[in-house]
Amino acid sequence: MTIGEAGSALAFAALALLSIIIAAKAYTPEYAFHAYLFAAASVAAVFAIVNHYYERPATLPAQTINGKPNYNMGPVRFATIASVFWGIAGFTIGLLIATQLAFPALNFDTSWLSFGRMRPLHTSAVIFAFGGNVLIASSLYVVQRTCRARLVGEIAPWFVVLGYNFFIVIAGTGYLLGITQGKEYAEPEWYADLWLTVVWVAYFLVFLGTVMRRKEPHIYVANWFYLAFILTIAVLHLGNNATVPVSIFSPKSYIVWSGVQDALVQWWYGHNAVGFFLTAGFLAIMYYFIPKRAERPVYSYRLSIIHFWALIFMYIWAGPHHLHYTALPDWAQTLGMVFSVMLWMPSWGGMINGLMTLSGAWDKLRTDPVLRLMVVSVAFYGMSTFEGPLMSVKAVNSLSHYTDWTIGHVHSGALGWVAYVSFGAIYCLVPWLWNKKELYSMKAVSWHFWISTLGIVLYISSMWVAGILQGLMWRAYTGLGFLEYSFIETVEAMHPFYIIRALGGALFVAGSVIMAWNVWKTITTAEAVEEEALPAQPALVAAE
Repeated sequence: MTIGEAGSALAFAALALLSIIIAAKAYTPEYAFHAYLFAAASVAAVFAIVNHYYERPATLPAQTINGKPNYNMGPVRFATIASVFWGIAGFTIGLLIATQLAFPALNFDTSWLSFGRMRPLHTSAVIFAFGGNVLIASSLYVVQRTCRARLVGEIAPWFVVLGYNFFIVIAGTGYLLGITQGKEYAEPEWYADLWLTVVWVAYFLVFLGTVMRRKEPHIYVANWFYLAFILTIAVLHLGNNATVPVSIFSPKSYIVWSGVQDALVQWWYGHNAVGFFLTAGFLAIMYYFIPKRAERPVYSYRLSIIHFWALIFMYIWAGPHHLHYTALPDWAQTLGMVFSVMLWMPSWGGMINGLMTLSGAWDKLRTDPVLRLMVVSVAFYGMSTFEGPLMSVKAVNSLSHYTDWTIGHVHSGALGWVAYVSFGAIYCLVPWLWNKKELYSMKAVSWHFWISTLGIVLYISSMWVAGILQGLMWRAYTGLGFLEYSFIETVEAMHPFYIIRALGGALFVAGSVIMAWNVWKTITTAEAVEEEALPAQPALVAAE
């Protein structure tokens, strides 16, 4: 038994014992339930590690077989399937709360299905469960292929994938049980955050260790973006979740920051969760999967490096634009606005680089719906990164802030950019990971593309109109200086737009169900690639 196997088994045994003690003395039954989940998962981990030890060969898996890297794709397969599952779950919950806004009776008068509990469940499911699993799957695949090296560790990659998904279960059930910090994109309480910290450090070490044992002297640019995403999210997570628990037997904790400092740290975290989780990580996907699918080198490797450094230096300062017209000092608000406007340039540099990679291969868009998904995602990225800086300008923000325009903006990026590039990556990964010649049905991919695109258009256009209408109604005054509309009148005016949004969401969910069916059929029935016909697939090379 290796040190890693023995140490992991002992650590999980200790965690199981501690969890049982906490469950016995927990202040609330909800917290006790989570403690029992930790205990059960820890016991299962001990059995899995011991079984792995007895079932594996006497020697650990070779780094190479017949001169070719012996890649470890098991964790990648799991994360890929998990991303499809969590995607449908998250999109469906989003559809539920969208219809609740149009028809409030759909909460069925129960706290379990109330908007207040469903909304954070939706955001966490689509960002961290769906998006996070796509990022983990793609990063562990890309780092192996571009470095021509097997993942570091045998237990660690599985701990990252399974541990991350266990965090998702703890966070999601916590929202339903009413356990929350009440911080946007950071709702899980202290014990879930602590667990995620351990998992994330393991993720960083696995990724960095694989890069360090690479056989390729060059570090491909996608790995730069993955490393920036992993490292920065770790710093943001620690800063924004610096809390003091009431007790080890209580789920409740108190943040060390107070007042406006807490707000500033929260939106330093919140906007850079967008910047590094939902942008840098998915740009890494763009830089690998679009050139790979188009069979073209990156348009400009020099531009990709400029894009990288400009993006990571500027993004970290943009958070204060979420706090215009609040107690935050005016100079800090202006600083956030200025850096947000400056961000437009490196963002569009990345968009141009992604689109121009198709130079000489534009004809593929007619025949390859997977590539079409990814190219449209880059177009949405460009649109969202123009709209974001525009909305950060104080004069525009005075109209848009707190309105559904912001919801439209977020979803143009989330559905058009993040989800579409994720769909493209999943459609690429599934045949590669299960050694299939191609997807089961390319026609189904086309149906997915067109149905979900119609859904996105309905969603974001209705929210843009609704948001601007809201802003104008809120600031309308009569000749005598009184507000022209009551708040309930503005809510009533939103009703038709909320129905259109729900229809758009339903179409998007339908598209994701088509994808899940196609993935399942590809894995189970698509034609397999002959083992001897599998190419070595050299790493991508720079264009310059």
